[in-house]
Amino acid sequence: MKNAVLITIGDEILSGNTVDTNSNFIATQLKNIGFKVVQIFTISDEIETIKKTLKSAFELGDLVITTGGLGPTKDDKTKKAFAEFFNDTLVSDTETLEHLKQLLIKRKREHLFDINLPQADILSKSKVFQNYNGTAPSLMVEENGKIAICLPGVPYEVKPLIKNQIVPFLQQKFEQNYIVTKIISVVNFPESLLSETLESWELALPENISLSYLPIANRVKLRLTATGKKEEILNEQLNEEITKLRPLVQDNVISENGDSIEEILHDLLISKNLTISTAESCTGGELSHLITSVSGSSQYFLGGICTYQTQKKIEILGVSEDLIKEKTVVSEEVAQAMSLGAQKLFKTDISLSTTGVAGPNSDEFESEIGIVFYSIRIKNFEKTFKLYLPHIERKDFMNFVSMKVLQDLIEILVKQNEN
Repeated sequence: MKNAVLITIGDEILSGNTVDTNSNFIATQLKNIGFKVVQIFTISDEIETIKKTLKSAFELGDLVITTGGLGPTKDDKTKKAFAEFFNDTLVSDTETLEHLKQLLIKRKREHLFDINLPQADILSKSKVFQNYNGTAPSLMVEENGKIAICLPGVPYEVKPLIKNQIVPFLQQKFEQNYIVTKIISVVNFPESLLSETLESWELALPENISLSYLPIANRVKLRLTATGKKEEILNEQLNEEITKLRPLVQDNVISENGDSIEEILHDLLISKNLTISTAESCTGGELSHLITSVSGSSQYFLGGICTYQTQKKIEILGVSEDLIKEKTVVSEEVAQAMSLGAQKLFKTDISLSTTGVAGPNSDEFESEIGIVFYSIRIKNFEKTFKLYLPHIERKDFMNFVSMKVLQDLIEILVKQNEN
């Protein structure tokens, strides 16, 4: 397995104004073709800083990929830094120039062509990966058996460049091992106790198989990764080890397939031919967003409604005004009424509801900040849960609660299937 180093360039990343999503995506894509990312640097857009970081990166890895710092503005200095580092010169590339011209015409911005001319400058000894979604091309330089690739920083430009051009190029250039991964999702099993339970099994794993514990809320993803020359043999090995694992965690397993909770739900609802709807308050649509983030979710998700205002719970979901006055809007009874209202409104097998206070301010009833009730309704079955998360920030609260609702739904469906 070859080592790779990623360098994220840009003051906007360092300031916290922009989140670096590129590194996560690139690291995942590289892992799938046998590269191990050993270091990620985030640096300012200064020529000397870029050059020093490139030097450090080549001491650590065989492949260096930079993102950011490419563009027509004066503060984009990556190409200049690459030219100085590799003792090369910048020359205008005819193919890139034509691509730039046609792209600006297509976007009705041909008047910007002269300003963007520097975008067509490349290192004389570089290979160009043409950026079909933007103006700045990706460049690759190879020296002393090592490779450096610079990419633009815009994620929707980075992703197709990596998937469609750079990964295929690297696969062809390097004869890498296959990497096969299986994920087992375990719930209600504390990580420390789980590790102790699996110790003997883990120590007996073949040398080419590694195990990672990835805790998310009260779920732990057990990620088994096998490397080797033959993919078929790796799959057989992993299946054999999972067979040994099952008796140790069987009652706590909700899935042996799928990485995210929404992917697990997708497979489960499709296999059971069940439909689902949502009625949200404190999660602000995040629950529906998670469900629909999976391709094919239209087969089972019929709709969702965010009745954020109390009056809308009454008007749209049919929650009793007297019930709200008696129990307040953040209550077990209102959560149940909301899920029933959604089930009737959308005519689904399953309905989910959330009501609570995400903070930092309380509601009209002065409910305690961080409290949430959520109802899971599956046909005639219903179960209500309560959480108290007073120290979680608003966005994290919405995401955590939504993921927990889906996880609890999956647990119920799995147990119903077993019974």
